[in-house]
Amino acid sequence: MIAGQIKRLLTQSAIYGAGGIVSRLIAVFLLPIYTHYLLTVGYGRIEQVIALSAVLVIVLRMGISSAFFRFYFDADDDAGRTVVVRTAFWFTMTMATLGLVFGVALADQLAGWLKLHDSWLVIWGFVGLWAQMNYAQLTAVFRVEERPVSYAIASLTNVLITIGATIVLVVALHQGARGAIVGNFLGTLTVYTGLLAYRRYQLGLQFDRGLFREMNRFGLPLVPAALALWAINFIDRFFVNQYKGNSELGVYSLAVRIASVIVFLMTAFQLAWPAFAYSIREDSIARRTYSFVLTYLLFVTCWMSLALSALSPWIVRVLDQSPGHGFARAAEAVPLLCFAITAYAGYVVLSIGIGRARQTQFNWIVTGVAAVVNVTLNVVLIPPYGMVGAAIATLAAYIVLFLGMWLNSRRVYPVPYQWRRVALLACAAGGLTAVARGFDVPLGVAIAVCLAYPLVLLPLGFYLPVELQRMKRLVVAAR
Repeated sequence: MIAGQIKRLLTQSAIYGAGGIVSRLIAVFLLPIYTHYLLTVGYGRIEQVIALSAVLVIVLRMGISSAFFRFYFDADDDAGRTVVVRTAFWFTMTMATLGLVFGVALADQLAGWLKLHDSWLVIWGFVGLWAQMNYAQLTAVFRVEERPVSYAIASLTNVLITIGATIVLVVALHQGARGAIVGNFLGTLTVYTGLLAYRRYQLGLQFDRGLFREMNRFGLPLVPAALALWAINFIDRFFVNQYKGNSELGVYSLAVRIASVIVFLMTAFQLAWPAFAYSIREDSIARRTYSFVLTYLLFVTCWMSLALSALSPWIVRVLDQSPGHGFARAAEAVPLLCFAITAYAGYVVLSIGIGRARQTQFNWIVTGVAAVVNVTLNVVLIPPYGMVGAAIATLAAYIVLFLGMWLNSRRVYPVPYQWRRVALLACAAGGLTAVARGFDVPLGVAIAVCLAYPLVLLPLGFYLPVELQRMKRLVVAAR
């Protein structure tokens, strides 16, 4: 039973991730172009706009995206589900449009506050925000319908148009940071227009106020929690910029981009996870499934964190095409950021039980405490240590987030997680990373250390007997 559930989750995550993996691979391909054409200052400005857009999306959505998944699966029939789709669509459209008007009206003031020196960066950023909010709501319908192939087709189309437009604007037309931002939303806007035509039968002029109030009661308590998560994810950019300037922020941003390779996996997982987790009706099966999902997800993310951390000096050298190799220091922050994302992966799994129990009102306390830790450490550590201080603050905040959500979830929806195995995963990955980076090993040794990770877990007693049997069968079949 558990093996079947895990296989279903893996299949859906893999298909959802098809668009994501192409996006990440092409994004990595574009990094040398960005470092060459935008340099550290231009790259830092893009990060400022992205961070601003991220916080405004949280505020404007007002938790409706999370409520959409829960209420869609609670609906009894197709008519009820259509009402949920339409109510969420029109609310999202209204709030995104209000956000766009707000951004255009206050573009000069926001550009000054962010030290961008270009109000058009803000204006184009808000156009991108409008497109992304509406696009995400329409593609969420594919997710609740468990149609990952359709979602992947939309994502791939979006990525290909975006990449082509970005190269033309940045490389051919020399539009710098403006071109990067405009290119980033052109694909989203194009695909969204096509989805409007495709989904027109579901988007009638229908808005259920009673349903919306219920969705608000579920979603609004998640807004402070989401804002706190935004603070943990993005506020370090503002502190680095304020204390150290756009150039330091540009270097830090490259480290963030390298670590975000793990985010690709998390994106694919998060796209499949809510619909999958809520679709399991029986609580006993759900609890056991959630337990194994946490262990297996952390196994993969810990291994990826080790690999990116050990190989980060060489990855940075390949990506850094700036004069004088001004991005070289980015490798120092990569290990901290990678393991921070791993802790976040655990948090995502732990939080699903609270959504299942509809007890979201205390999430903001957990995320709020983690955000306070993050802000405090940013203020203390960035002035003396720069971007490395920001990375330390991020890692500490995510560990607090993980532990806090575990305490909260065990109170609301207890699950028998495999904590001994989780501890072994983290300790083995952390120890091997310390060996690879602490001793400044050559490339061949660094690769060997990465490949050794699953073998190191064997004498530690990590694997269950049934897992060892399956691995033996795979080895025999491979021969």
